[in-house]
Amino acid sequence: MDGKVQLGDFLRARRSQLLPEQIGVPTYGERRRVPGLRREELALLAGVSVSYYTRLEQGHSLNASPQVLDAIARALRLEETERLHLHDLAASANGPARGRRPAAERMARATGQLLEALAHVPAIVTGRRGDVLAWNRPGHALFAGHLDPGSADRPGERPNMARLVFLDAHTRDLYADWPAKARAVVGNLRLVAGRYPDDLALHTLVGELSSKSADFASMWADHRVRACAVATYDMRHPLLGPLTVTQQTLSQGPSQNIVVATTEPGSPARTALALLAHVGPQGDPAGQEALANAG
Repeated sequence: MDGKVQLGDFLRARRSQLLPEQIGVPTYGERRRVPGLRREELALLAGVSVSYYTRLEQGHSLNASPQVLDAIARALRLEETERLHLHDLAASANGPARGRRPAAERMARATGQLLEALAHVPAIVTGRRGDVLAWNRPGHALFAGHLDPGSADRPGERPNMARLVFLDAHTRDLYADWPAKARAVVGNLRLVAGRYPDDLALHTLVGELSSKSADFASMWADHRVRACAVATYDMRHPLLGPLTVTQQTLSQGPSQNIVVATTEPGSPARTALALLAHVGPQGDPAGQEALANAG
């Protein structure tokens, strides 16, 4: 992924999403050909010259200082995660694109110990691109019970959470508000792309999703970024029925996370999730019989 292109695309997209009336820029009733702020308006708000800002958008002006980037971030009304993303993009634009394919990811030993300690709570370990490196039994049953539970152990067959959300009908049906989950996935991928512009596997994943899913292509073009730390979702599980869970992402370093599903104490969802320890793969008669006996 070309860092200069990413930086320019991000700036143009966010400038187009910021309406003049939102920040008190007078338009005097004029009709604009394109939405959002003009370059000269954004440059004035950021305190930089129009020519400098234009070169920055076009990828011709590198080595922007942190102070200038922060000024542009304030002018664009960026949140903290978005501001840091802007700095990541600017840093990647300054370096040559190496385009290397990273080695296969492995779950860290300490992460495996934590996953083992969470045996009774749905949890999955994901790599930086969303590949499932491991999951416990409740985690597999909640998020992907229709898949082979052993697939996470085989690097060439590992499920990818972004692929599941956009290309897998089961996962799409799992979320009552699927667009909210989809936007969170895309926003997180945007953050990763800014941090790892040379990741060819990530570039391939984005290209695949863009070609196979119009929804993904549209959301990706929006350039929204989002750190998936804590989010509550209404889920429609094929065996447990409707339940509300909070998905919390625990960072285990720069490239590895544990996603844990928690519920309100005493809630029907808490009772339902407790049954997942007894559930085998969906479609497995023994697993469904265990669920019926547990209930």
